[in-house]
Amino acid sequence: MNNLLEGKLIIDLSHRLPGPLAAKLLADSGAKVIKIEDKKFKDPFIHGLFAEMDNSFPIWYKHLNKDKDVQRFDFSDNEDAKKIQELCIKADAIIMAIPEKLQKKLGIDAESLKEKSDKALAVIHPRASRDQAQSMHDLNALALTGLLTLHAQTHLKEDLAPPFLPIAGINFGQKLALDLLSTMLKASEKKQVTHHDCFLFESTQEVFGSFWPQELRDHNLFLHNGLYPCYNLYQTRDGDYIVMACVEEKFLAVFFVSCLTLVIL
Repeated sequence: MNNLLEGKLIIDLSHRLPGPLAAKLLADSGAKVIKIEDKKFKDPFIHGLFAEMDNSFPIWYKHLNKDKDVQRFDFSDNEDAKKIQELCIKADAIIMAIPEKLQKKLGIDAESLKEKSDKALAVIHPRASRDQAQSMHDLNALALTGLLTLHAQTHLKEDLAPPFLPIAGINFGQKLALDLLSTMLKASEKKQVTHHDCFLFESTQEVFGSFWPQELRDHNLFLHNGLYPCYNLYQTRDGDYIVMACVEEKFLAVFFVSCLTLVIL
């Protein structure tokens, strides 16, 4: 943690993974983050289907939001709506991941913020993609960008589990944090409310595309997905795994010497 953003107030009006992760990263840099939730529905990671289907989600929620001030309001109550407005107007930045209809109901839509705020305010809007307004999940983004092939081609199974973590969503959270900081700079220059859209699909393509471009897609194997035995994972007799990461000759030599010593002993 550092204090580079000390004195900055971020309102986190998001849920599940990308937005809360972005806000967590900003809190880790010293910003004060207030996470606003509906009293009734809270965050899907701790209420409803997600929490019911997998107990990982409530634990993720705890770690993503432990350094935030979580405040819950009745979104249908006019007095609570005014409190939310006041918090947003005082803020330096907002992660705005609630529907536009609800934004208008709470009085924190683009027109309302422009009318009520007289300071630099950055507002970032997490979205699915430039061409798709509907929701998009982590696996959708990986599949549509072609990146899921990189995972699938090294696992010869009829039923294939997803990558070990929601990597597209995690990447999107980091991109949201970066873009929000950039928007804060722009808002400071313009001295007014400044909005920016950030997209899951495009951010997945932008970051991971450099490592799986079209000219590599005819290759079945390369260093990072099993081309060489010196850089791989191997299952041991007891069912555990050993990691081999000895690309450089000097490390490989130490490994072979150790193996020979074990054989002699």
